[in-house]
Amino acid sequence: MTHAMRFHETGGPEVLVWEEVDVGQPGPGEARVRHTAIGLNYVDTYLRSGAYPASLPSGLGTEAAGVVEAVGPGVTDVKVGDRVAYSGGPQGAYSEERVMPADRLVVLPDGISDQQATAMMLKGMTAQYLIRQTYKVKEGDTILFHAAAGGVGLIACQWAKSLGATIIGTVGSDKKAELAKAHGCDHTIVYTREDFVERVREITDGSMVPVVYDSVGKDTFAASLDCLAPRGLMVLFGQSSGAVEPLNLGILAQKGSLYVTRPTLGTYAAKRADLLAMAQDLFDVVLSGTVKIEVNQTYPLREAAKAHQDLQARKTTGSTILTV
Repeated sequence: MTHAMRFHETGGPEVLVWEEVDVGQPGPGEARVRHTAIGLNYVDTYLRSGAYPASLPSGLGTEAAGVVEAVGPGVTDVKVGDRVAYSGGPQGAYSEERVMPADRLVVLPDGISDQQATAMMLKGMTAQYLIRQTYKVKEGDTILFHAAAGGVGLIACQWAKSLGATIIGTVGSDKKAELAKAHGCDHTIVYTREDFVERVREITDGSMVPVVYDSVGKDTFAASLDCLAPRGLMVLFGQSSGAVEPLNLGILAQKGSLYVTRPTLGTYAAKRADLLAMAQDLFDVVLSGTVKIEVNQTYPLREAAKAHQDLQARKTTGSTILTV
């Protein structure tokens, strides 16, 4: 029998349980994938804790890499034996095997390992839409990226640097500041002891920035608006510190005709053609060496609860994967 990490009630990491599951055969438009590596992402903690709704009992995880073991009727996007990766689709990546919609699977090029793919699909595709679509970072831009030493941050900083941008990144410690700088961040702000609005003002000589990328949410959102230049764009793509309070839109006028967006990878990659184009853009910068994908922590799938504890305690940096 195949095993998976699941939860029957919401709560802390301790609600995750290792149990047998019946995978079954793929139906029309589906493929069965044997996992080799599974991505750990902060959004997984939102589902497990109940911050995001889930139908219980539930699997967990939406990112993994592996090998196609079987395909259902009508599947032409992948074939048996293909190395594939995915980010998105139904919950359940924390498993040894699973059945997936075949149109969510991306065939991996030879130069990218399963572990690399798992470490970069959600984070790298998120970085892609953030800096290549939501706000197209260009040469000469100065941008502010919160959690610059996180999984998305390390990829985004490298990529934005290659586009000619100057990156200001907030981090939680001196160790994380060093890590961010090693991945393209020009200026780091340790938010635990520095006022990041004042530091942004100093760094930009009062001009402020055209875009702020924020996955922290409640603790940083209001002050982030003060970092924006007139007509700047606030990109809120996560809420690791909690949900942002309801916003009086009049504040956007008062602070300089600002824009706010709450994008998701699910929307940007909803169409298969867009999914493949985004993945190819990501693969190109990784294969060229422009963006280096590093796995900083690895846990056995059975120890997913420990991985969640460390992630929420901010003991991890960059990408973390679960191995089967």
